[in-house]
Amino acid sequence: MATITEITDLKTWRLARELNQDVFKVILSNESIKDFALKDQINRSCGSVMDNIAEGFGRGGNKEFINFLGFSLGSLSEVESQLFRAIDRDYISNKDYELISDKVKNLRPMIISFSNYLRNSGFKGPKWKVEEPEGIYTKPKNQNPELKNQNLKPGTVNPHPKTLN
Repeated sequence: MATITEITDLKTWRLARELNQDVFKVILSNESIKDFALKDQINRSCGSVMDNIAEGFGRGGNKEFINFLGFSLGSLSEVESQLFRAIDRDYISNKDYELISDKVKNLRPMIISFSNYLRNSGFKGPKWKVEEPEGIYTKPKNQNPELKNQNLKPGTVNPHPKTLN
């Protein structure tokens, strides 16, 4: 299994990017489609598929990543619905519909499988790794020698409070 260090290492993100490129070629760059609301909506939802994968990856933890993969699935369903509207209105050909629809159908199980993998893996992401030096959490040594042996009881007031300059 390959180590994932960049968003471009993720197959799911790469396929989402291909989907985005195909939607642009087929629908967004088609000047004969005058339904600007549909073009805008499919552009935003298609972009949201890859953007949510990227944002989840950038969060650095499994729980948030899984959450963003869920958002990505929701956006993918929007793209699918918008494709039906495009074909129903004769904006795109059956061939173009199949091209994009096949990517949607391939991407959905990939996102679900990846989400399940993250949910069941022992790896929790760098967000929960603590690699700070242990010494920063230890109590500082008493720097004031005259207070060293006072043994104050809890609740008593220090007769020689340290003042800050």
